[in-house]
Amino acid sequence: MEHSAGALQGPVILHWLQDGAIGRAMRESLWLFPAVEIVHILGFALLIGTIVALDFRLLGWRMAAMPVAQLASLTLPLSIAGFALALPSGLLLLTTEAAHVGVNPAFLAKMGLIFLAGLNALLLHRGAWRSVAAWPADAPPPGARLAAIASLFLWLGVLIAGRMIAYL
Repeated sequence: MEHSAGALQGPVILHWLQDGAIGRAMRESLWLFPAVEIVHILGFALLIGTIVALDFRLLGWRMAAMPVAQLASLTLPLSIAGFALALPSGLLLLTTEAAHVGVNPAFLAKMGLIFLAGLNALLLHRGAWRSVAAWPADAPPPGARLAAIASLFLWLGVLIAGRMIAYL
């Protein structure tokens, strides 16, 4: 639902987020915004760092001869923890300028790329990943390697789009 011409522009929910108590607190506090931004960056670093490690392993980069399934069992909890930090902190950051950021092309691209990265992971886990225990140590199947390449490009796009939000 959008406001009519002459009124506020953009979806009502974005104005509600921005004008609410959390949005005001995020804008008015000297330390709250920077603290939340640090949490968001740390969450994304943890999330993307662990995903990149697994993607490189799927592409054949051997890390101390660790099998893919073993590396995944170590990185998945850290990826989830990173996402658990990045998502709520990102929502808090959005509240500061939701009416502007929520319609920003870079923000929309970032959200779309995150969705596609999640879909890529889901397709990997519903496809090639089902036989991960049987993969040769040095040769993940082509579907897994393709998913790793897509993941690397999608997450790089997320980082670029996220940074571009401030400039558009």
